[in-house]
Amino acid sequence: MTDLCDRDGANRLATKIQDFWRKRGFDVIVEMKDEGFVSTMRSARTDVRSNMINGMPTKLVAAEAG
Repeated sequence: MTDLCDRDGANRLATKIQDFWRKRGFDVIVEMKDEGFVSTMRSARTDVRSNMINGMPTKLVAAEAG
């Protein structure tokens, strides 16, 4: 099982989210935030945050000049 809460896993997840929505014409900003050690997880945690609302993107990608 891959760990999506460590820095590498969070980075992979953030990239997948951005790529998924970009292919559908949306500009989604995804950032990672280190939260430090979490006693219940017994490890450090990295959160993935985005500018989406209720899991849906808010901005279409600007049309490229051609």
